[in-house]
Amino acid sequence: MNTRKHIAAEKKRCGSHNCAQAILHTYADIAGIDEELAMNIANSFGAGMGNMEGTCGALVGAGMVLGMVNKDKAKSMKQMREMMTKFQERNGATRCKLLKGVGTKVVLRGCPDCVADAAEFLEEYIPSSME
Repeated sequence: MNTRKHIAAEKKRCGSHNCAQAILHTYADIAGIDEELAMNIANSFGAGMGNMEGTCGALVGAGMVLGMVNKDKAKSMKQMREMMTKFQERNGATRCKLLKGVGTKVVLRGCPDCVADAAEFLEEYIPSSME
């Protein structure tokens, strides 16, 4: 059975979505937006916010979902910190450049796996996924 985590990872794997889009598009219904809007909102947040220097796009997408679901800045920020800590502990980095091994030649985690991880951690904070 495909879970949202697997669906999001496949969207990235097949190349149809950047990392942020894969997350936001997969959880658009829970976030209360349509899929086209999700794609447009997240279109510049792939590759570590467009240049591999910033936070992993999958985490950015997860943060967008949290904000739309919670509608509470403090709660969303607390949950985002927790997600980023878990992601860091699992993968050794939260910045795209480091995850992809740019400059170090040591890839810590591939994009589809980063998307799956972000989705897994996100699901700890949002209403239940596909049953």
